[in-house]
Amino acid sequence: MSPAAGASSGGQAGPDAARRDTLVFPPDFMWGAATAAYQIEGAADDDGKGRSIWDTFAHTPGRIANGDTGDIAADHYHRYKDDVGLLSVLGLNAYRFSVSWPRIQADGTGAPNPAGLDYYDRLVDTLLERAITPLVTLYHWDLPQALEDREGWRNRDTAYRFAEYAEHVGEAIGDRIRYWVTINEPWCAAFLGYSSGVHAPGVQDPAGAFAAAHHLMLAHGLAAPGLRASNPGTSSVGVALNFSPVQPRSESAADLDAARRIHLLQNRLFADPILRGSYGAELREHIEQVSGTGHIRPGDEDILAGGADFLGVNYYTPYLVSAGPEKTYPTAWPGAEEVAFHLKGLPRTVIGWEVDPDAFRRLFDWLSAEYPDVDLVVTENGVATFDRVDPDGAVHDPERIDFLFSHLRAVHAAIADGANIRGYFTWSLMDNFEWAEGYAMRFGLVFIDYETQQRFPKDSAHWYGRIARDNAVSGTTVLPSGTEE
Repeated sequence: MSPAAGASSGGQAGPDAARRDTLVFPPDFMWGAATAAYQIEGAADDDGKGRSIWDTFAHTPGRIANGDTGDIAADHYHRYKDDVGLLSVLGLNAYRFSVSWPRIQADGTGAPNPAGLDYYDRLVDTLLERAITPLVTLYHWDLPQALEDREGWRNRDTAYRFAEYAEHVGEAIGDRIRYWVTINEPWCAAFLGYSSGVHAPGVQDPAGAFAAAHHLMLAHGLAAPGLRASNPGTSSVGVALNFSPVQPRSESAADLDAARRIHLLQNRLFADPILRGSYGAELREHIEQVSGTGHIRPGDEDILAGGADFLGVNYYTPYLVSAGPEKTYPTAWPGAEEVAFHLKGLPRTVIGWEVDPDAFRRLFDWLSAEYPDVDLVVTENGVATFDRVDPDGAVHDPERIDFLFSHLRAVHAAIADGANIRGYFTWSLMDNFEWAEGYAMRFGLVFIDYETQQRFPKDSAHWYGRIARDNAVSGTTVLPSGTEE
């Protein structure tokens, strides 16, 4: 095992060898943090921005915890220079952000808004001045409301409107962008947005969710060639999918089938068409039973066959499932309404997700075996904790350090075994509007005081920054308890 593959070298002698090792990452590894436009930008009505489905959803009573909205959020739109400065001071060499579609096209169509393009142009230049690589996501769920008024992602035309929007952004900043993510977590956009309805636009149409899922993938396929052409020979186009390894609760036929269906919907539905150019018989059979496959037109899979130059991997928690009693309400897994989800008995985060870095490690094994020819980038991985600012301005978050420590070890182990992982972006750079949870959940490396908009880097920010500067994880850098060895 070569140092480039992450060979371990001994540190100071001590009782805990696992924490004593130094785990070196490959040269040119991207160390970054991720954000999304609606969650941090604020400036909801500034400079010609139109309304998105999340503007509408957040202002609908009862949809968001505490009645929170993203109207102001972390005010990143006005404070981006300071926030880029934080990235630089911490030592991160990459930043994943998303472009707000309604900031570029207020109603999702027509000529682009110069003020919106200018904002992202300035953001990109500010990042490059600090030697920070921008990874640009074009869609992180903020569909222009005007397009949703015409059925949104259930309408095939939205995929073509997205390709036009992508072309506008590519023409404006593509000469400086190496990494594009077209769509973030299309599973959430399709099934939380159009099936269970817990995310914007809040629709409960399980059959329509499969059409939305297909049109999101079609949007990726239509946009990818133009994005690659915006910086020929340099631009890489990917998609960010949220994966959850699935285990059956028992080896019974019913539990095995429950796990099979959740795995199909959660992990294969988007990866197979985009990375293989085909749904395959098993997926088509499932979709046919729920919604029919009329929305998948001849030639669509040829468009998807352009694939992705890299796969963005978003991981938070695994699933343990079993067959359960039939349910009648819309689910996020249409065709698996009766599947029951269980806890493994592992530690849980404040949002209720179990912490399982071993499942993260197994996920890379599966991805490397199923899709061996595509590079991987961890585009989201993080944890919400209860954080507060001490009188001296410090924010102690040992649980986040522990989470990152264990999950980075999983990434390193996967690389050592041959996984083509090119970078790691923790979620998130700063505390933000956490969708239906509002501001109750803090995922950031940087604490945001929403009343004053003051920024307070947490202990985890300083720890993670040192990891990035060293390009290595070491038990002698800092222990998961947050105290130096």
